[in-house]
Amino acid sequence: MPVLYRTHRPSKWSEVIGQNHVVDALKESIASKRVSHAYLFNGTRGTGKTTVARIMAHELKTADEDINEIDAASNRGIDDIRALREHVSVLPFSSPYKVYIIDEVHMLSKDAWNALLKTLEEPPAHVIFILATTELNKVPDTIISRCQTFTFRTPTRDILGKQIVSVAKKEGYELDPGAADLIALLGDGSFRDALGMLEKVISSSSDKADSKKITRDAVETITGAPKSELVNKFISSLISKNANEALGVLSKTEGLGISMQIFLTLVLEKMRFILLAQNSADSHAVLKTRVSDDDWQFILIEAGKKILGPEALKILLETVDGVSRARIEALPLELAVVKICQ
Repeated sequence: MPVLYRTHRPSKWSEVIGQNHVVDALKESIASKRVSHAYLFNGTRGTGKTTVARIMAHELKTADEDINEIDAASNRGIDDIRALREHVSVLPFSSPYKVYIIDEVHMLSKDAWNALLKTLEEPPAHVIFILATTELNKVPDTIISRCQTFTFRTPTRDILGKQIVSVAKKEGYELDPGAADLIALLGDGSFRDALGMLEKVISSSSDKADSKKITRDAVETITGAPKSELVNKFISSLISKNANEALGVLSKTEGLGISMQIFLTLVLEKMRFILLAQNSADSHAVLKTRVSDDDWQFILIEAGKKILGPEALKILLETVDGVSRARIEALPLELAVVKICQ
């Protein structure tokens, strides 16, 4: 099976998702012939920085042989940058520009930064640098000041979910809403990671008779994500203030090696849906599209009790940071359970 994030990588401006503010600015600069000699693309992993850099290079009529991609994580020394400085002085083979895309640029050594700075200060007219980083704070101010900087937005779960559904459809698979939403959650704001997760799910489902239809249950099984039954039982226990049962669910979840951060995220989202459903009938149509049929029935049942208030969600929200920092991941959640069920 081909690697999905490569197969479905955008190759033109219209295919780039969620970065309109960057695309529109770059398109305008090319159309008006006001192209900078250096750009700095900043953003979390998998948001499309190098993809947009490649598209921009091609929009500038740069042939593949004049596009140079460098991974600064493995070419971070001063000798590597010195070799680059010698290379940039050579005219393009068949293009108006030579484009250098330097990924993970924050990994360069101090001496390498100084060498690169000299090139950025007096670049040849035929050279364009596009630097990409996930850690802008590690890029020297002297470099930033010589670049046009663009910050790529982390895609929302909705955006990731729609992309996952679209790619799955192109591959001949159908995802139910709950499956797409869970893959988007596990993708953690990265198109690349989300598509990698989708690829794993498709690969593991391909030997089954009904493999073209992928359910949330299948995604949970393949990825090791917490089962809806566990999440639902935990929520029911909190709503009924049954600390013994809620703590038992946490113990089982911990024993399965499930990430408490993911578990808490799923709990918070479903409790939010319950709170919305019990207070706003108008929200039902939208909420129903975000979950599986079974989960929607669970939400309606719990919402119908009219018991859940905002206090429990507030306590769980205050627990989020604690879970990410705790040496014992389950402990902050266990304390939250006791507090909610008092």
